Amino acid sequence: MTTAQAHRPRRSALYMPASNAKAVEKARSLDADVIILDLEDAVAPEMKPAAREAAVAAVKAGGFGPREVVIRVNGIDTPWGAEDLAAAAEAGPDAVLVPKVNDASDVRLYDQHLTSAPPSTRLWTMIETAKAAFHLWEIAEARHATRLSAWVMGVNDFAKEMRARQTPDRAPFLPLLTLSVAAARAHGLTILDGVHNDIEDLAALEAVCTQGVDFGFDGKTLIHPKHLEICNRVFSPSPEDVAWSQAVIAAFNAPENAGKGALRVDGKMAERLHLAQAERLVAVAEAISGRSAEA
Repeated sequence: MTTAQAHRPRRSALYMPASNAKAVEKARSLDADVIILDLEDAVAPEMKPAAREAAVAAVKAGGFGPREVVIRVNGIDTPWGAEDLAAAAEAGPDAVLVPKVNDASDVRLYDQHLTSAPPSTRLWTMIETAKAAFHLWEIAEARHATRLSAWVMGVNDFAKEMRARQTPDRAPFLPLLTLSVAAARAHGLTILDGVHNDIEDLAALEAVCTQGVDFGFDGKTLIHPKHLEICNRVFSPSPEDVAWSQAVIAAFNAPENAGKGALRVDGKMAERLHLAQAERLVAVAEAISGRSAEA
């Protein structure tokens, strides 16, 4: 993963049904970092072939500006999966998102189906099954030999498999969320939190976005455009955090502090590990600013 890819904003990833031409057109002007053209959950079976054609046409037509464009395909074990993958590979979006990956062999299988895709097309996988929960490390490790570059949490499907209740604090899913972030970080993957199902409860949305930031997610998948403003704001570094990070960087770069492992910055202790965090946070803030200028 290049430095630019590592810091590319992925605060908000909005699912749009590829079968809805108006929605796809609207996506070109929405303030989303990622547009996911969905062929899976959001599309009725009888509409899937048409949605596939529409997604390919949208990718080829372009016009999405700085937004990443991702096609979510149906599983390879469905009647539509193989054709979805072939069409997506030919279209060459920024990434292809595949569902219900259980282990590393699934990653390799999907990767093989994308052999003809441009090298720039990455593989994203949903983490949403009980089996995947026990194979997180090996799934993440597959990044080093495949196109895999990102995970997307599928909390709804995981809840269904677990027969778990979706409580406001998401307590039943905290072990999966925490371990998924750890595995993703260990292998250099981007990781996006799952959707918030309540379209109207924006206070609850802000709470789960904040929880996602606390856990270390890079961003969140969304099901409605009205969620974009909150999600982008919460997943952006705050002005206060940027100012602190810049102060840390300046302090460690000062000639009189050369070789020091720890400093006092604005009354707080800052070590070399804080310098690395500060440099990353400033890079993310600059990438977000650059993306806003392009939009």
